[in-house]
Amino acid sequence: MQTGIRKLVSPGLIGALLLSGCSFTSDALWPSLSGDTSRQAVRVDIPPTQAEVRSQQTLTMASPAPQAVAVPAPAMVAQASPAPSNTFVGQKVAQMRGDLGRLQGSINQHMADLQAIRTTTAQNAAAYYGTVAAIQARLQVGTTPGNPILQQQWNQAQAQLDTLNLDIANMNSLSTRVAADSSLAAFMLEAARSTYGLAGAVDEDHRALATLEDDVNRTVVALDRILNELSGDLQRQTAYLNSERSNLASLSVGIKNGELLGQGLGNRAFASAAPMPSGPIASAASAPGTDGRRPLVVIRFDRARVDYQQALYNAVSRALERRPDAAFDLVAVSPSRGNAAQVTLNSANAKRNAESVLRSLTDMGLPATRVQLSSTTSGQAQNTEVHVYVR
Repeated sequence: MQTGIRKLVSPGLIGALLLSGCSFTSDALWPSLSGDTSRQAVRVDIPPTQAEVRSQQTLTMASPAPQAVAVPAPAMVAQASPAPSNTFVGQKVAQMRGDLGRLQGSINQHMADLQAIRTTTAQNAAAYYGTVAAIQARLQVGTTPGNPILQQQWNQAQAQLDTLNLDIANMNSLSTRVAADSSLAAFMLEAARSTYGLAGAVDEDHRALATLEDDVNRTVVALDRILNELSGDLQRQTAYLNSERSNLASLSVGIKNGELLGQGLGNRAFASAAPMPSGPIASAASAPGTDGRRPLVVIRFDRARVDYQQALYNAVSRALERRPDAAFDLVAVSPSRGNAAQVTLNSANAKRNAESVLRSLTDMGLPATRVQLSSTTSGQAQNTEVHVYVR
């Protein structure tokens, strides 16, 4: 029977079947573009494997947005100490271990207080800068002299600056408490080291004592670090407060004049000095002064109101940029013409004007110790003048 079947399947039929299969496979993979749509390829969708599904989910998953993580202050944690024995040394180690635990609890409180003071200081500084920025923005575009709204904002800024001074006082108080704990930690370290020399101890006592000494050493390092951070904060805050007091004084003059002058002159002394030019400093006057020196500024009081503050500020500011340690001479110059009574009256007016210029300089932040007053008469002066010289 099997032999008969083999005879019925001829080699030609097998070849035809193979050719037809090849033709179907070719048409399925490469569809015809001749317009014959009688035979169309069958699309078979193969579902992805589990590994591919997991890969796609991993790649298409949206990454979470980064969030700010508050880093807590480091806490003092004592190591696991071996249990001391009932000897005299063991009891002493247990007592010192209790004292160390209380000291470390105090250190954790100091760290929390320091973080709280820093947060409060940052908030107070931000509020102060917001008030000052509002005043400066208004003065930058110009306003009326003595604007009461700006004066009220200036009073608010002054109160906020006093709040920053209170933060410095809190830092000083915290520094005093940390220094006291630092002295206590140093005493405990010496006591732990001296305990090694006591008689009647067993091996467990010395192992517990060594662990205690390591903990006390770490406590001393932590206290020193807090003291160093407090010292740096105090220096920065004190310098910042002094600088802002000078800037606030200059801002008060700007409010009186209705225009922004600039940074306090007292802060110019801390700027880096530029190289001095070979010639004399640029002067606001074209003629030399009465004593042969060329004045930096000449203010002529030839009318009832003389707006000299902005020009004076700019000239003194440039002089301090060139030489931060510069001092200044204010010379009250009065006309020498007329009778004795007129000369005396003109001299008194010139001195009064020079004192007004001195008050303006101190309001701008220039220390009064850098200014020296003097008076003279001049036959060329038509009105009372005040000459400013760099010394």
